[in-house]
Amino acid sequence: MTAFGPGRTPSPWSRAVVLTTVCLSVSYAGAPAFADGHDGRAPGRTVIGGAALGRPGVQVLPKSGSPELPQGLSALSWLVADARTGEVLASKNAHRPLPPASTLKTLFAVTVLPRFPQETLHTVTEEELAGVGAGSSKVGVQAGEEYTVADLWRGVFLSSGNDAVHVLARMNGSVPLTVSQMQAKAQMLGADDTEVVSPDGYDEPGQVSSAYDLALFARAGLATPYFAGYTSTATAMFPGGKDAKGKPAPPYQIQNTNRLLTGADGVGRYPGIIGVKNGYTTNAGNTLIAAAQHGDRTLIVTVMNPRSGVAMAVYKEAGALLEWGFEAAGVNGSVGTLNTGDRAVPASAPRRPADSAPAPLGTAATATQSTSEGGWAWSGAAGVLALAAGTVFARRRNLRSN
Repeated sequence: MTAFGPGRTPSPWSRAVVLTTVCLSVSYAGAPAFADGHDGRAPGRTVIGGAALGRPGVQVLPKSGSPELPQGLSALSWLVADARTGEVLASKNAHRPLPPASTLKTLFAVTVLPRFPQETLHTVTEEELAGVGAGSSKVGVQAGEEYTVADLWRGVFLSSGNDAVHVLARMNGSVPLTVSQMQAKAQMLGADDTEVVSPDGYDEPGQVSSAYDLALFARAGLATPYFAGYTSTATAMFPGGKDAKGKPAPPYQIQNTNRLLTGADGVGRYPGIIGVKNGYTTNAGNTLIAAAQHGDRTLIVTVMNPRSGVAMAVYKEAGALLEWGFEAAGVNGSVGTLNTGDRAVPASAPRRPADSAPAPLGTAATATQSTSEGGWAWSGAAGVLALAAGTVFARRRNLRSN
């Protein structure tokens, strides 16, 4: 049997992973797991999504005709799930807390994106750009310049701009308030592995998430207007502000840093890719949330900190897992589920009027290469996925979060 089923020619994604020399240990759901790590959870604690997801090592439930998992997967943690049903097809250390880097921006977006009409104009202040970590990835937001909310979100998603995140967080009230709201949102979604310290994913002591939680954030995001439109945008024009002489500068092109989306650096664009978000810091290593659609099925893959040393390993491993997932869906058994509904808002969670009544959504400005400016939504009990409008580690201030 090949990595992706009998008689199939291995794809570039499978070849890229199979050629690595890292061994893969597999434990089948319902059988003892090989202890290649731990999830850091307290003994006896209820495992969100199902008991198998709390076991260390790889969890998969193959049946007759199931494709084999890609060989050589080196990430400390990963997960493959169906976006519509929430079914988890396979995982490794799904609940292991790890620094998320900029993939945490998905939770930021799920929390803040509905709060402002996309056409809203905002003049940035020096205060709003204060506190952006040294070495952060930036899109080039300038104090004193006017931007639409859509401009800022393209800065967040394409350039992974921590400057744009801080502006939006200040617009939302303050950075601490936004962090509190993000934590409350994570709890509502059942993302119990996540501890939020910074809204942009910049390395901070105690800031962690997990492959499971990142999949929750992506799934919630795909049901949020505008989210998929931004995550699937490859390039866009960003306001130029002023040049070094203080004169108006022309807009400049920004490119998404997600190589599965752009195909840059020899990775190749993954067929049907929707996004979602990549990240990197020294502590987190490379992290990635990827979503793709083939036919009427959309899969979410999360990959945290590949250890193979292969160039662009996070993209190659994610691509291989997506390819496997589309083969395994409908054949393999489920090893767990993504949480299917919001919990009640904790009584201690800070609330604003926008929590219960989000501001009306505007229309995002058109980007140069975008699959859509819409989002993904599930429609009632039928659960039909449709296109809608729409990083505990020591603190290092010389880190880049992108």
